[in-house]
Amino acid sequence: MTRALLMGILNITPDSFSDGGQYLDHRAAIEKGLAMAEEGADFIDVGGESTRPGSAPVPAEEEMRRTIPVVEALANAGLKVSIDTSKAVVAAAALEVGAAIVNDVSAFRDPAMAGLCAEAKCGVCLMHMQGRPQTMQAKPHYDDVIAELHTFFGDRIKSARDSGIDTDKVWLDPGIGFGKTTAHNLDILNNIESIRVENRPILIGVSRKSLIGRLLGTDDNPAPVEDRNEGTLALEVLAQANGANIIRTHDVRAAHRALTAAAALQ
Repeated sequence: MTRALLMGILNITPDSFSDGGQYLDHRAAIEKGLAMAEEGADFIDVGGESTRPGSAPVPAEEEMRRTIPVVEALANAGLKVSIDTSKAVVAAAALEVGAAIVNDVSAFRDPAMAGLCAEAKCGVCLMHMQGRPQTMQAKPHYDDVIAELHTFFGDRIKSARDSGIDTDKVWLDPGIGFGKTTAHNLDILNNIESIRVENRPILIGVSRKSLIGRLLGTDDNPAPVEDRNEGTLALEVLAQANGANIIRTHDVRAAHRALTAAAALQ
């Protein structure tokens, strides 16, 4: 086994839970994307709408204003860029200027998204989320989270295929922290192979999330976002060992070094 691929997180938002407001200036965002590529990112994931618990939707026009110039600049520099959006109109604009992947946290809730991705022949990452960002952490419940994820991904792959998408281009993301309790998240990380469908790559994003805050602190007093890096690296390394193919992360340099070393033992 080789190192998992790395997707660097580039949030061009005022309200993302970890780096909100840091890259609203397009020049700062472009410099950050280039720096992450130098540190070992295989993809740069550009997003203009926060999907943290309780976040509010952003109009498509504002989302495009934030992201499209950055996507274009990074793609023109030769980087592999994904657009993190659930809106087909935003995805279309990003694909037009060079994005190679659509990272859709809603897994085709926009009825135009699947057809767009089929026509563009782009990569597609489909994520599971119970509910919506505004409500997803309000008492999430599953009878069997692993079985339900497996069924969900089977359904989404069928939908992608029926829409004309080459399923070799599909990645699956179980959505750590998106409508899941700590127990659900740990169950998923311990059973990555059990949620895989049709041998498709699994993307895992745990970077700095509240799961890690609770593991390093308590439910009532979680470790602050800026103090979650060691926990992030530990779960990223173990996710790779358990079968994750792509790791989505804020701290690319540290993740690259940790995953490279860990892969030598696998």
